[in-house]
Formats: sequence, structure tokens, C-alpha cells
Amino acid sequence: MKPPVAPRSGRIPASSFRPKLVLASGSPRRLALLEQAGIMPDALRPVSIDESVSKGEVPRHIVRRLARAKAEAARKLVRADPALAKAFILAADTVVAVGRRVLGKAELEHEAGDALRFLRGRAHRVYTAVYLVTPDDSWRERVVETRVRFRNLSDEEIGAYLASGEWKGKAGGYAIQGIAGAFVVKLVGSYTNVVGLPLTEVVNLLQGDSYPVSLQWLTKSEVETE
Repeated sequence: MKPPVAPRSGRIPASSFRPKLVLASGSPRRLALLEQAGIMPDALRPVSIDESVSKGEVPRHIVRRLARAKAEAARKLVRADPALAKAFILAADTVVAVGRRVLGKAELEHEAGDALRFLRGRAHRVYTAVYLVTPDDSWRERVVETRVRFRNLSDEEIGAYLASGEWKGKAGGYAIQGIAGAFVVKLVGSYTNVVGLPLTEVVNLLQGDSYPVSLQWLTKSEVETE
């Protein structure tokens, strides 16, 4: 039997071939990364949680706690929706840290500037925790760490980057997939983790619980050749 063909919207309808998947995020970066891997969520359910950090809390614990809180909040929404009640739920959280110092999402220009001046010429780590809630409410978790080193940026470069606006809403005040890719002199680990979602680990989690990721590659091929 021929696999279902995706509509031109790019969304593949759930069927006997594929259970539904909900992404507990409104991040365009995370959605784009999933689509890059040929994974098309059926719904987005961004949630609002308290993202404050306790004094002395280590980065790895922070991302685990926040990602789980997002997954739990999304689970309540999803399980109350009859159309999504049996869906997989994927949630994630990312932080940038130097030692125990966590650099949060930059919402104001001076926050991004402070972060970039702190990161220039030194190494930092990017942590992402990913939680997968299965249709039978089992929980799976992965924490991914990537080491990144910036070259010694000049004040003029930082000023120009701030003017670009790419830093808005980004952990650590930068987006590696944009201009800031030119700041990196060394990266050890997952590049997609730094963008916002470690694809290898996400695919492994989904496939490990029988979500047919590779089936979507077949349907994606059919759409592109129509």
C-alpha cells in the first residue's frame, strides 16, 4: 500500500502509518530543525512557564527542570484535546553557560551586548534538555552538551551585530545559524543543539518509541517530485 502523500502545506496527515506529534514550542528555529529532519509536527502547543533560575543551580539541572515543566504543561493541554489525546509530545529547553554562570535569552539590546562581551575570546557550553512524552504517557529524556569557543570580537563587531537584530530572544545573545556563525573558532558536539534542538538525539528518541521518522522521508520525496 502506498504511503500517504503530504498536502502542499507540508503537513503530513496522521493515519495508520503515523501517530500524531505535538511540539511544545512556538520557536521557528525548533520547527525548522524538525522539518529539516523530515519531521512534520501535527500541532504546536507553546506553553508559558516560570523560567526563573535558583541561586547555585547548575546549567544541566536548569535545562532538565525547565524542559520537563514545558512537557508537563503541554501534556495537560494535549491530553484534553480529543484530536491529539494520543499524540507524542516533544519539549526542549536550551541554555548557554560559562561554568555555572547562565546567560539567558536576550530580550533587550544591552543584555545581548553584555553576553557577547562576556563570551568573546572564551569557551562556553550550550545545554539542551529534550523530553518526549509517548502516547501511553511514558517519559524519555536526553541532555546534550556542546562546547563552543568564540574568537575575540571587537567592540565594532559587537555593535554591528547588535544592530542586525539577530540576537533577539536568543540564549547567550546570538544565533549561530546566522551572522554569529562567523564568531566561532571551535565547536565540539552537536551543531543543531546550539541552534536549539539536537536532531540526532530527537530522532533517536522518536524512533526508539516506534515513531516512524523515516516514513516521513518517503512522503517528503513524493511531495518534492509532484
